[in-house]
Amino acid sequence: MIAPSILSADFARLADELAAIEGSDWVHVDVMDAHFVPNLTLGLPVVEALLKATSIPMDCHLMISDPDRWAVGYAEAGAHNVTVHVEAAKDPVRIARDLRAAGAKAGLSIKPGTPLEPYVELLREFDTLLVMSVEPGFGGQGFIADVLDKVRTVRNLVDTGHLNLLVEIDGGINRDTIEQAAEAGVDCFVAGSAVYGASDPGKAVAALREQARNANHRFA
Repeated sequence: MIAPSILSADFARLADELAAIEGSDWVHVDVMDAHFVPNLTLGLPVVEALLKATSIPMDCHLMISDPDRWAVGYAEAGAHNVTVHVEAAKDPVRIARDLRAAGAKAGLSIKPGTPLEPYVELLREFDTLLVMSVEPGFGGQGFIADVLDKVRTVRNLVDTGHLNLLVEIDGGINRDTIEQAAEAGVDCFVAGSAVYGASDPGKAVAALREQARNANHRFA
């Protein structure tokens, strides 16, 4: 699955930018509050407008300080998947259950420096694990390959039936890094600059998907 990140899109033309990636599996929306991360992007009113402009399932990544308060609003608006950070959530289990009750899938994200092991049991409550492969806050950063050890661990837990979730990765995913991530066991790849920096974003999505699929087959 490929989830283009509109963080790299032209914010003055978001409806057109969504149309350019028609056929993507998800569209990734980074919500930042300038508190949890040192950047400010967009919030619920813009997401509500985006939901009216596309039929692509919306993947909302909440990089905010108080997800316990705000997360369910994105689910109620119609987001397909809503992800909160384990470093910010006070009661992640409650958030996950509230998101599901509101009709969305529940996602949990971990920063590159956050260890996975303390949260493995917690992941039983979630539908998605989003592994950050850059420090959250800004697009265009370099891929941190060390996080793939977390991906491999979770992939093994999923494959052996201990967990049932989708493994997503976000940060520095492009034609040079997607095969490493696919080999490690990623299911969904967030790509910003690699899609919106291309002359044809739709073709870029298709090419990334094919590259990931081929890598998966090769390493299966």
